[in-house]
Amino acid sequence: MPYLTLLGRVLYSLIFLGAPINHFTPAAVTYATQAGVPMAGVLVPLAGVMALLGGLSVSVGFKAKLGAWLLVLFLVPVTFKMHAFWAVTDPMMRQFQIAMFMKNIGLLGAALLITQFGAGPLSLDNRRREV
Repeated sequence: MPYLTLLGRVLYSLIFLGAPINHFTPAAVTYATQAGVPMAGVLVPLAGVMALLGGLSVSVGFKAKLGAWLLVLFLVPVTFKMHAFWAVTDPMMRQFQIAMFMKNIGLLGAALLITQFGAGPLSLDNRRREV
């Protein structure tokens, strides 16, 4: 079932390939600044680059373990700083932030698995080993 591994990598990566575009907008920097992110003008675009590079790496399976570590480095601060549901008083926003926090925890878990097991079959990493 190597195609399932490939499909899983691609589906997992989609969120990291689509979302970073927003990280280069003034609105994203403003939102992060309001959330208390220091040096948001630098850190928000940097986070976008990390997510994009990590997502591409995992998706095509090229240096996927390193790409997954980039995603871990992206997800940990974003999850705890931007989705701090424990600091939200509005009940609806609190539920939204809990959902986003838990989504990111799931993404973090998958990234940690990839850091240990790699991209699997049908990946550029695997192809290099076979040559």
